[in-house]
Amino acid sequence: MIVNDQTTSDITKRIFRETARIAWNGEFESQRDDLPEMIIPGPLPEFRCCIYREREIIRERVRLARGNCPGKNKTMNIVQVIPAACDDCSIATYTVTDNCHGCIGHACYNSCRFGAVSLVREQGRLRAHIDPQKCKECGMCAKNCPYQVIVHQVRPCKQACPVNAITMDEVTGLCVIDESKCIQCGHCIHACPFGALGAKTFIIDVINMIRSGRRVYAMVAPAVEGQFGKDITPDSWRIALQKVGFEDMIEVALGGDMTAASEADEWAEAYAAGEKKTTSCCPAFVNMIQKHYPKLAEKISTTVSPMCAVSRMIKERDPEAVTVFIGPCQAKKSEILNINISGNADYVITFDEAVEMLRGKNVELEPAPEYTQQGSVFGKRFGNSAGVTAAVMQCLKEREIDTAGIKVKVCNGAAECKTALALMQAGRLPEDFIEGMICEGGCVGGPARQKTLQELTKDRDAMIGMADGREVHENLKMMDADKVHMHAG
Repeated sequence: MIVNDQTTSDITKRIFRETARIAWNGEFESQRDDLPEMIIPGPLPEFRCCIYREREIIRERVRLARGNCPGKNKTMNIVQVIPAACDDCSIATYTVTDNCHGCIGHACYNSCRFGAVSLVREQGRLRAHIDPQKCKECGMCAKNCPYQVIVHQVRPCKQACPVNAITMDEVTGLCVIDESKCIQCGHCIHACPFGALGAKTFIIDVINMIRSGRRVYAMVAPAVEGQFGKDITPDSWRIALQKVGFEDMIEVALGGDMTAASEADEWAEAYAAGEKKTTSCCPAFVNMIQKHYPKLAEKISTTVSPMCAVSRMIKERDPEAVTVFIGPCQAKKSEILNINISGNADYVITFDEAVEMLRGKNVELEPAPEYTQQGSVFGKRFGNSAGVTAAVMQCLKEREIDTAGIKVKVCNGAAECKTALALMQAGRLPEDFIEGMICEGGCVGGPARQKTLQELTKDRDAMIGMADGREVHENLKMMDADKVHMHAG
């Protein structure tokens, strides 16, 4: 998958891999300060103006790889700005291009009510200039320009943020994240073509846990199937993870079944009482409600996410277990920081981080036939948009509850989530329930996905198509997973 941040993504992966390598050798603390020179040996720079700036960026990314904030920041936010990498974007949003004809009508100048447009003489003729300090971004100048030479430029990170949590420091020009608004979705990270945004990772913590002899269990997201091609199965992950010291791997598709069964009971009760509910499995969606629609917080399902469900199951069976979720989601890292949810995963790492952690110990994901099925097809589809609804409705049918009158608003992406939540808050939502997924396509389209939705769908459908037709409750009994406490608290 080629994306606008391909080069910065490759550099980030190198940092993950080299950080993991020295951590596996027990040398992180003694060698971490040498990593910038190891990765950027010089004398010529690879991607910036000079090797010194490149090394400073590497240094800040190593801090992120350790789970710390870059620079002098000390916040709990998972998504962070990397100061050394950020300053190449213009602050101005409305800009006059070189195609300005210097017409004598001056429609742009006359339409601006804030005095932001001035006329300057260049090469013997007047042309328009916009003062970003005065511009209120009303867009009237661009609208009225007869030649359409005034363009609206928005920083990619700001444009990608679905909740307007990103602004710019007018003095330094650096990106600023308003953490009171940020829902930790991570969309801004891959939108920035300069790699100026990143997320804290827990690679070092996980490696240290394994090296210390703790029993560490991996939990791989339902979105995994199809991400790495049809030959990389959940068993491929299990084999590779056990090679580097994980005790075992459990598919979170099983957690999808657990969450669906619990949420079905919740929906049935709410529907009978005439109450509306939202899903709770997408942490960015939950963050959106809590930060931007706080009056709707009581509408969030109290059923825990599939990640938490599997973690609780593992810890019930092995009280000394350390649980690690692996998936395409950055927001999951914020979920485990919620102290109101007991028994949740101890650590979260993304697919990229997990792959480079394996490579740091010279282990690769290799093709393997899938002999083990731990989730039903409905649990496996939990990572798709509408997958939660399908699983919950299946559970209601298995309990012989009439679903004919139940209406669900499936929100595929942040924009649809915001529209549905606004309607619910205004008391105008016609549906009974909201399934909210901040990433388009669902979890499979998360910020750490390995392919586009179009690229992975064929392989994903083929892999899930090989699963047997067991029902949700049947699978929970088969896996002895039907008695785990499934509510927050």
